[in-house]
Amino acid sequence: MIRKAITAALATKVLSTTALSLAVLLSASHGYAEALPSRQQGSHWYAEGQSALQQAMGREINNERGAARNIILFVGDGMGISTVTAARILAGQQHGLAGEEYQLSFEKMPFAGLIKTYNTNQQTPDSAGTATAMVTGVKTKAGFISVDETVARGDCPASLKHGLTSALELAESQGKRTGIISTARITHATPATTYAKLPERGWEYQAPEGCRDIAAQLVEMPVGDGIDVIMGGGRRGFLPAEMTDLEGVSGKRTDGRNLVQEWQQRYDKNAVYIENQAGFDKFDTKSTDKLLGLFQPSHMRYESDRKNDEAGEPSLSEMTAKGLELLGKSDSGYFLMVEGGRIDHGHHAGNAYNALHDAVEFAKAVQVAMENTDPRDTLIIVTADHSHTFTIAGYPTRGNPILGKVVGNDELGEPMKTPQLAGDGKPYTTVGYANGAGYAHRGGETDADGREELPIHAGRVDLAKVDTRAPGFHQEALVPAPSETHGGEDVGIWARGPGAHLLSGTNEQSFIFHVMAHAAGLLEKR
Repeated sequence: MIRKAITAALATKVLSTTALSLAVLLSASHGYAEALPSRQQGSHWYAEGQSALQQAMGREINNERGAARNIILFVGDGMGISTVTAARILAGQQHGLAGEEYQLSFEKMPFAGLIKTYNTNQQTPDSAGTATAMVTGVKTKAGFISVDETVARGDCPASLKHGLTSALELAESQGKRTGIISTARITHATPATTYAKLPERGWEYQAPEGCRDIAAQLVEMPVGDGIDVIMGGGRRGFLPAEMTDLEGVSGKRTDGRNLVQEWQQRYDKNAVYIENQAGFDKFDTKSTDKLLGLFQPSHMRYESDRKNDEAGEPSLSEMTAKGLELLGKSDSGYFLMVEGGRIDHGHHAGNAYNALHDAVEFAKAVQVAMENTDPRDTLIIVTADHSHTFTIAGYPTRGNPILGKVVGNDELGEPMKTPQLAGDGKPYTTVGYANGAGYAHRGGETDADGREELPIHAGRVDLAKVDTRAPGFHQEALVPAPSETHGGEDVGIWARGPGAHLLSGTNEQSFIFHVMAHAAGLLEKR
């Protein structure tokens, strides 16, 4: 009896204390913040948090099937979380800020989540399998272009009956306008999954007998009236080997076909083909319905190198603006996929400078889309196909150049005058790679295609007198390898518009297709 009385008394005390705590919290939530000191309420961090809360509470969620007339899928190739963080800091510092407090365009979107990126046969994925998952709703093997996992890689005959239908094809079948834009070759893995079906991503301009190569499938696309806006690199895959382009570069096709000419003949007067900045600037969206822009023989230039190209080529944000202008001519709506393809290539080369500057340009392209669309009828999704082994480490002081060497704080919390030294007595950079070709320095130059072989440096280099912020600097790598590899962790996803809230939480990469199909009613008969 005594024990029960004591227990009851303690329970009453606990309940009273809990009730008091709840009363304090509830009063604070209703504007009575006596529990918070004035210096806390007066902090700009506190004020910004309150503002963000009010904005979140006021968000409208449209879950109606088919509410999205338009879909724009942005894919930052290789744009993992660490790349987003570093690009955010770089962009902020370009605006004269410390950097960490900055927000990239898509980070201002109301909904965000995480995406699991593995392929069905690989823990760390490739771009073909991941892009296939996004645009078809079905995960598959590495190297597969919109073909399911049941066949062997490179098995042409077996793959013919195992193709997967993409969101772009569904949009075309409904009479919507469609587009693909990339800074990589337009026949490269990510854009290719929207229109081609092959068990080998490398068949860009030639394929075994019985299969059609990726470039041919683009020009011959049988769904609807074909893709309306095509802009990117990869011109050589559309031209015969015996022919040269305006820059004197020979084509790659061994079948003698000139696919550019075939594309023009298919659409006649309604089609415009362009190869450079001059053609891009002259192009008038009012007088045409179809656009094919192939701005480089292979991949387009890195954003930091783009202005040095004599022929000239548009930026990703410029292509996005022009593409939206052309696609927006129709009242039926559209599907557009935009890829920042060279983020990935910069990382593979171990060159954070190029990777991050291309990521910043990618964010500008997203900003263009946000400014030129209505969130009430356009679903914009921003994500990555996979990550990289890119890291941000050390304890650099606030505002330290993201591409610079680590400069820490002293005991008073103030920046030190010299870079911090590692255990071997040498300075080190804030960003680096877990594997790759390792340290290299070319002064002001960068490798043009991201695939040029670099000298492998397995040991540490003394960076004391090296400008690590120069375009030609390639970060050190922990494990020596011919090329830096992808990373296997989850990537971020950000969204705005009808159905955007469905992408919150942690989801499979294939879930993205299902959200797009639901939001735009792509599976409904029209």
